[in-house]
Amino acid sequence: MGDDARPVLDQINLVVKDMEAMATFYGRLGLDLPTATDEWAVWAPHHRNSEGETGLHLDLDSPEFAQVWNEGWPTGRVGAVIGFRLPTRDAVDELYDQLAVDGYTAQQEPYDAFWGARYAVVEDPDGNAVGLMSPVDPAQRSPSPPAPGAA
Repeated sequence: MGDDARPVLDQINLVVKDMEAMATFYGRLGLDLPTATDEWAVWAPHHRNSEGETGLHLDLDSPEFAQVWNEGWPTGRVGAVIGFRLPTRDAVDELYDQLAVDGYTAQQEPYDAFWGARYAVVEDPDGNAVGLMSPVDPAQRSPSPPAPGAA
């Protein structure tokens, strides 16, 4: 496959338990996930979508709707880390603190990651991991930790 046919990350779908809570959370991170209007209002509890400034789409879907577009949707679920880049190291700490005050669960407090970014992880209302990362600063890099299982 040539480079021009190479797959490009274009969309993330999350199957959600509480559409309003999820739309509120991702709205706090700057995404516009409007409710459907007029003839499409019936879809508001089942589907919301947003296109980020880079063209990446985030779709929120109800479990019932997921089974429409994916007959094999499993009864259990797996999570993902959905990454959001913030403009500064301080912005990572500030947003993390705001989300913690608002009651969102933390997985990883902000720290200076070995790759040179400030990084933290919180959970959205359904328990999906959401990474908060500053731009990489080469001056902040440190030695990589050993790979898991390496001697």
